[in-house]
Amino acid sequence: MNNIEEIKQKIKNKRGIYQKTKTSPSYKVLYIFLIKTLILLLIGLSILIFIKKDESNKQILYNTVFEENISFSKIKGIYNKYLGGIMPFDNIMKMEVPVFKEQLKYKSIHKYKDGVSLIVEEKYLIPVKQDGIVTFIGQKEGYNKTVIVESEDVEIWYGNLDNVSVSLYDYVSKGTFLGDTIDDRLFLVFKKDGKIVDYKKYI
Repeated sequence: MNNIEEIKQKIKNKRGIYQKTKTSPSYKVLYIFLIKTLILLLIGLSILIFIKKDESNKQILYNTVFEENISFSKIKGIYNKYLGGIMPFDNIMKMEVPVFKEQLKYKSIHKYKDGVSLIVEEKYLIPVKQDGIVTFIGQKEGYNKTVIVESEDVEIWYGNLDNVSVSLYDYVSKGTFLGDTIDDRLFLVFKKDGKIVDYKKYI
């Protein structure tokens, strides 16, 4: 009789361990991660099927992503709203990113092309104005080497750069060190939905 009771107790204990494991925070984190991974795989497969179905679809995709003004920040916002962060362990695996504490300082400001030219110190160290995603690094006519950072409400061009300390598609926080200027000029352009907006709201 005692043996039967012991066996029953062992079965209960095993069930209890299984239930705890199933409802534990780590189990939930893994479950959420797997769901998000499956969703991303489905999106990727859908894009591949779309391209394979018709050769013209490849050009449509290229034009949409590379030619038109795609808002990466809006895409990120939608993803975060419905699926949370890219990784479910953000708080656990969070890495400290060095932030440049300098505020944007300049001696004078002048209208320049589609934006403004700030007179700054020689080889001025540039802080990022707003949180956002780096969507472009390269040459822009009249602006020299340029970095474009797209935030939720505005796209900012930082022109006349020499050395750049960020990479394409980096997510940068306000105050992050972006790079330095070639000389004593920093060109800034502010765009929203592909249109030039007044710089006074952002400087």
